[in-house]
Amino acid sequence: MVSHDLLDRIRQRLDELNRSERKVADVILADPSAATSMSIASLAHSASVSEPTVNRFCRSFDAKGYPDFKIKLAQSLAGGTPYVSQAVEPGDSAEGYTSKIFGATIAALDLARRETDPARVDRAVDYLTQAKQLHFFGLGASGAVAQDAQHKFFRFNIPVSAYIDVLMQRMVAAACHTGDVVVVLSYTGRTRELVDIASQARNNGAVVLGITDPVSPLADECTEILAVSAPEDTDHYMPMTSRMIQLALIDVLATGVTLRRGEDFLPHLKKIKDSLKETRYPVSRNPE
Repeated sequence: MVSHDLLDRIRQRLDELNRSERKVADVILADPSAATSMSIASLAHSASVSEPTVNRFCRSFDAKGYPDFKIKLAQSLAGGTPYVSQAVEPGDSAEGYTSKIFGATIAALDLARRETDPARVDRAVDYLTQAKQLHFFGLGASGAVAQDAQHKFFRFNIPVSAYIDVLMQRMVAAACHTGDVVVVLSYTGRTRELVDIASQARNNGAVVLGITDPVSPLADECTEILAVSAPEDTDHYMPMTSRMIQLALIDVLATGVTLRRGEDFLPHLKKIKDSLKETRYPVSRNPE
C-alpha cells in the first residue's frame, strides 16, 4: 500500500530537493501545525528563501500554490500522527533527544499502522496457522525481534525456533521442506546472507514471509511480505523505530493466529499463563 501522506512524501524526497527547497521542507517538518497557519511571507522568512521558492516547492508536491498546499498539509495532519523529521543532533539535551525519539517512534508506528495491508496480514496468518514448523531469522537488532517472536509463537503447539547466527540460518534453510514457514526480519532487506538464505529456503519448498522493506532484494525472494519502511538513519545510529514496528507486526501476527485457533484454544493459553503464578510475589495492596 502506497502512502499518500504529504509529510511522508516530503520526508522521502528530502535528498532530491535543491538547497533552497530543502530549507522550506525543514521548516515545515520541524513544526507542521505551525506551518499551516503561516503566510507565504512568514514561511519564506523562516526558511530564509524567496516567496517564489516557496511556491515552486509547493507545486513540486502537486499543489496549485501555497494556499492549496496548506490545505493538503492540514488534511495530512488530520489523517494521523505526522512523522516530524527531527534528527538527533550531537548537542541535543536529554530533554531534546528523549522527545525526538518518542515522537519519531509514535509517528512511525502510526504511519506503519495506516500503511499495513490487512489482506497481506490475513495471508500471512493463513501461512502461519498451517505451518508444520516455524523458523524466525534475524540479525543484529532484528535478531532480538526474532527471539521475541519465538517467545510469542511457542504457545501455539507448533515447533518454533529463532536463529540469529548466519551459519545456523543457512543450515536450517537447507533442511527446509514443504510445510515449513520461515519468517525473515530485516529493516533494509539488503543483507546479502539473508537474501541468499530466503532464496534457499523457498527453493526447498518453505513459505518465506518477510518483515522488511517492500522495495528490497529480500522482498523479491519472499512468498509474502509485511512492509517496514520506517525512516531512520542506521548509518550513524542504532535501529530504533524500525525495531518497534517489527515487534508490533509480530504481535499482530500472533494475535491473528490466536483468533484463528478460536475460543477452544484459549484454555491452553491460560494454562501457560497460570504456570507463572507460583513464580511471582503477590501484589501488595498497601505499598509503603
